[in-house]
Amino acid sequence: MVVTAAPAAARPADDGWEMGDPRLVTPWTEQVSPDNALPEYPRPQLTRRKWQNLNGVWEFAGATQGEEPPFGETLGERVLVPYPIESALSGIQRHEDYMWYRRTFTVPRNWQVGRWNKLMLNFGAVDYDAAVYVNGQQVATHRGGYGAFSADVTDALTRSGEQEIVVGVEDRTDATWQPVGKQRRVPDRGIFYEGASGIWQTVWMEPVPRSSVETLDMVPDIETNTLGLTVNTQGRQDPDLRATVIVRDGHRVVGFKTGPANERLRVPVPDAKLWSPDSPFLYDLEVVLSDGWWPLERVSSYFGMREIGTAKGADGKLRITLNGEILFHMSTLDQGYWPDGIYTAPTDEALRFDLEQHKELGFNTVRKHIKTEPDRWYYHADQLGLLVWQDMPSMRTGGRPPADAQRQFEAELDELVEEKKNWTSVIGWVPFNEGWAEWSREATGRIAEEVKQQDPTRLVNAHSGVNCCASLGDSGKGDIIDWHAYPGPAKPSPDATRAAIDGEHGGYGLEVENHMWFGEGHAYRMMPDKESLTQAYVDNQREVLNAAQRCGIGGAIYTQITDVEHEVNGFFTYDRQVPKMDFDRVRAINEKIIREADGSGDGGPEPDPGTPGLQGVHAYKFNEGSGSTAADAVGDADATLTGTEWAEGVHEGGLSFTGAGQADLGAPLLDTGGSYSASAWVKLDEAGGGFQTVVSQDTGQHSAFFLQYSGQDQRWAMSFVGLRALSPTKPEPGRWYHLTGVRDAEAGTLELYVDGEKVDSKSACSAAGSGGNTVIGRAEYGGQQVDFLHGDVDDVRLFDRALSAEEVAELAAAGE
Repeated sequence: MVVTAAPAAARPADDGWEMGDPRLVTPWTEQVSPDNALPEYPRPQLTRRKWQNLNGVWEFAGATQGEEPPFGETLGERVLVPYPIESALSGIQRHEDYMWYRRTFTVPRNWQVGRWNKLMLNFGAVDYDAAVYVNGQQVATHRGGYGAFSADVTDALTRSGEQEIVVGVEDRTDATWQPVGKQRRVPDRGIFYEGASGIWQTVWMEPVPRSSVETLDMVPDIETNTLGLTVNTQGRQDPDLRATVIVRDGHRVVGFKTGPANERLRVPVPDAKLWSPDSPFLYDLEVVLSDGWWPLERVSSYFGMREIGTAKGADGKLRITLNGEILFHMSTLDQGYWPDGIYTAPTDEALRFDLEQHKELGFNTVRKHIKTEPDRWYYHADQLGLLVWQDMPSMRTGGRPPADAQRQFEAELDELVEEKKNWTSVIGWVPFNEGWAEWSREATGRIAEEVKQQDPTRLVNAHSGVNCCASLGDSGKGDIIDWHAYPGPAKPSPDATRAAIDGEHGGYGLEVENHMWFGEGHAYRMMPDKESLTQAYVDNQREVLNAAQRCGIGGAIYTQITDVEHEVNGFFTYDRQVPKMDFDRVRAINEKIIREADGSGDGGPEPDPGTPGLQGVHAYKFNEGSGSTAADAVGDADATLTGTEWAEGVHEGGLSFTGAGQADLGAPLLDTGGSYSASAWVKLDEAGGGFQTVVSQDTGQHSAFFLQYSGQDQRWAMSFVGLRALSPTKPEPGRWYHLTGVRDAEAGTLELYVDGEKVDSKSACSAAGSGGNTVIGRAEYGGQQVDFLHGDVDDVRLFDRALSAEEVAELAAAGE
């Protein structure tokens, strides 16, 4: 494959550019200069020998909406392309909603542009709305901050001498509904960061013949040892256009095919060497486009032979496969931010560095988190042998997007899949994250199916973190069930058609003085030093292995590879200067997980059958009518009452809670790591936006379970943190309901029954045990007593097993 650097085209003689003042510098910051602004060939999957890089110093000016283009005018500032204008490397280091870029260039005479060839002007990415002019003539427009675009500028050129490019850009970031990922106009010292406006990927030009190769669609087939290849052409379309394809293993030709352009060719790759993280073998590809037998142009590319899919392991659970073999996806969350270049790595070496460190740390997968990267990032992932889950950059959070924004989001998602579907490393698509700007569960499912139709060779994860945050719930579509949990790991179980992964977990943090964007930082859990941070990681990853073996998760994504702005939960500081963990220990546990999460599972211990009958192991009738104690009618764990009143119940007496009381049962009465059930008669005084918990069990942090009214959903719920089995309708205040929450550890489910009927069941493979007291009338969250009940309770029963549907129905009927 030909992937070389080229000298930049002529730039303004007096560049006048000065680097800004970065808050933090990376090892590569000082290597950036007008002569070294990402000089590498930017499109490794379709290379041409003749090209010129247009990165370097351009003229720049802020603008106003509707302003006329500044043709022939010298602009007052200098910007280093392709670094976003908010970055120190750009030399501008501020945001503009509207802006102009300008430069001149000359076309080499030996390119024979205008006679035999056309001149193509190419942009890797411009955020967000771009209009491109050459010599005062508009040659291209493009909407979307992540997609590449090109223009044939031949007809706009003058006969000789300098040619003028002017680029107008509008980028209002999260002031609109445009896809922005984590960019914000005002970073929040949380999980949202600096904006990255304008030209942020390489600009270059190249001569091409009147009929030329536009794209190569490549689909490897390891069963038939062939490469499905379509040579798509642009320009003049002639029925005699033919493609000759040559496949090489080093210098040795191993495959050859000739056939019509713009049609699928089956190119033989005999005895194919398969690509994998352990052996990332890539074949070189050469394509000659001819008009009849007259050669027009020659382009170079490459590909890997691999297949991604799902299959059941020996334990019967559906898991992810690579080349037909189960492979656990051991991944980090990779956000792709830089303190000097923000969205753009300072150098190609820097771009590769983060990926190299994944391999050093024992990871085999990267989740590219709601951002895309220049083509060379995926090229490096292909070479190094890293699987890539590619997110779609989300719209802003908060609210639901209008119809026009929905359509634009889908258009940009389609563009992303089309542009990235040839990379060997990319094995899956993630349209939505945690419900951010999701507009309906049905639309999410439809979009997942359409992405799968567009690219049936990869997996689709319809919604990463479907259990979290602003999610509208599981659409049931796609190839993957994905939950988030911090510190986690999340433990979803596969279903009949979808493998399961932990989409985000971990997030342990450590502050490193003089290496933080804000001088201080946050994480999901802070640790005091490198040793404790490493130990926390290793302990957490042991839980990942347990979840893989017992629950069947097929991948786990740790947050994250580097610190980013206020987040200090990386393996490296934000400036990539300081490793924050013992990498040998990290690599050892990661490799152990990949090695042992093979689908065999261990099934866990045989479940305890529990105590038979419907009396339960503890029961509270609340018939005393006075005093500060409620007797345990079955066991010996009497309840201590505070802030409650005696009231009329379903059966004789009951207990009334007024939003501040509780019945403390004095001990952990349920083994929350196993199977159990909790039932109660409940009558609410109000059903608004607040949570109200009927029965829970303390852990010191968050309740192990919550039998509750969910104010967020305005439904009854049986809940774990981040997971709720919900009733279909809102309860009526003043009416008695019989609630039963069932945790079946063997089946891996969390179920809710209302008035004796099962109303919802959620997959929940495993749950942590707890040593805190079982409590009636409140919950625990963040170590605080919360979610106090406003209403009455009667006949609370606790069971040391999972009740059957028939038993729950009988239990509810007994109170009617």
